[in-house]
Amino acid sequence: MGRILIGLCSWTDRTLIESGRFYPVAKMSAEARLGWYAGVFPHVEVDSSYYALPSVGAARLWVERTPPGFVFHVKAFRAFTGHWLEHAALPRDLLRFMPPTDKSRVYYRDLPREVADELWRRFSAALRPLHDAGKLSLVLFQFPHWVTPGERSRQHILMCKTRLPDYRLAVEFRNEAWFSSSERDATLDFLRSHGLTHVVADEPQVGGESVPLVPEATTDVAYIRFHGRNKETWSGQKEASWERFNYWYSSEDMDELTPVVRSLADRTSATYALFNNNYRDQGVQGARLLAQRLGVQLPLLPRQDALPLTEDAAPPG
Repeated sequence: MGRILIGLCSWTDRTLIESGRFYPVAKMSAEARLGWYAGVFPHVEVDSSYYALPSVGAARLWVERTPPGFVFHVKAFRAFTGHWLEHAALPRDLLRFMPPTDKSRVYYRDLPREVADELWRRFSAALRPLHDAGKLSLVLFQFPHWVTPGERSRQHILMCKTRLPDYRLAVEFRNEAWFSSSERDATLDFLRSHGLTHVVADEPQVGGESVPLVPEATTDVAYIRFHGRNKETWSGQKEASWERFNYWYSSEDMDELTPVVRSLADRTSATYALFNNNYRDQGVQGARLLAQRLGVQLPLLPRQDALPLTEDAAPPG
């Protein structure tokens, strides 16, 4: 069995910090907070890079502030995955190259070639300090539900891979058509043949805007993201990301999901399990439950029964 590494999708969520149920004190410096997190979990997703390009300086600090062996997975900038963005999400010095428009939303197809090229160059450069230090694991490309199976989509994914030749990519889909009976094998074969890691997703099953849990690995590592199972909040635009992923994993949920993680670990050298149910300490407690069942030690992680109770405290288990 390969290694199983448990972690969270971000260490800086506001409600996690404000909950007082993970970090030891309410106010910590950015350095101290990351240091505490890295003392509990062996890896983490960088979520902020989805909303704005990361910087080389920030990546260097992440390297300095984490111990040997700790690794980061970096979420790709949203323009690269076909999500919309506002002009303000672009670096200010590149705005002068954008053509005049009255549209409030910009997509990758709207970017002039020189702007797209520069965005890729800056994103790749920001990953370099992590890569050179051996602390970059995967670059996560999460495609929205309107990206459907087809040659155009596959060519775009391959273009992303070409743009980042030195890094390993993980691909997450959000449209169930990728894993329909007619497309499932083709989707997995495509990822496997191009060295792209399939992201296994546990999420609400609401039809077109979600994918089924497909416990298959397409490279030597497995990657599973736990989004929660809140059907009521999954679809539609939300003011804050935690609204979509507001879900407490129960003991029964973990009894169901633990064998999935074990089966992935049986076939890979490493399995990265990451909790994205990111309201307050939901992800922390989900990680605790999974670790208990797998016999994985998470130092410094407080027991749920040792934490102060709140109105939205996790159910017992």
